[in-house]
Parts: sequence; C-alpha cells; structure tokens
Amino acid sequence: MGYVLISRKGCHLCEEAEALLAAQGIAYTFQDVDADEHLKKTYTFRVPVLLKEGRVLLEGKFTPERLSRKLSL
Repeated sequence: MGYVLISRKGCHLCEEAEALLAAQGIAYTFQDVDADEHLKKTYTFRVPVLLKEGRVLLEGKFTPERLSRKLSL
C-alpha cells in the first residue's frame, strides 16, 4: 500500500499538499473526505491528511521540511 491523501475539493491547504507531493515526485491515491462517511467522521476537520499503510504521517499544513522529516522515518 502506498500513500493516500485524504482531501477535499476547494480546500486551499489540500491543493498546496497535492502540489508539494507532486513536486517531490511522491505518488499517492486521492480520497475525497466528503465522498466517504467513514472518512468524513474521522478526518473532516483535519484535511489534508497523508496516510501510509493506514497511519497518519501528516495533517494540516504541509511544508517541504515537515514532509521530508516524516518520509525519512
């Protein structure tokens, strides 16, 4: 299982996270928090959220530094 980005359309932080992941060449699967009731209950106020193997790596504002630290774990 790879990276999963839980996001929503029209969210500026989500768009920034997507751009950062793309700039770093990180492949991910997009999941719309508003299209899934389970995701909505768990993550609606936390997006964007980056998961790997079901574990939260990052949420909220993504920065290159935070992303690098989390990916080096």
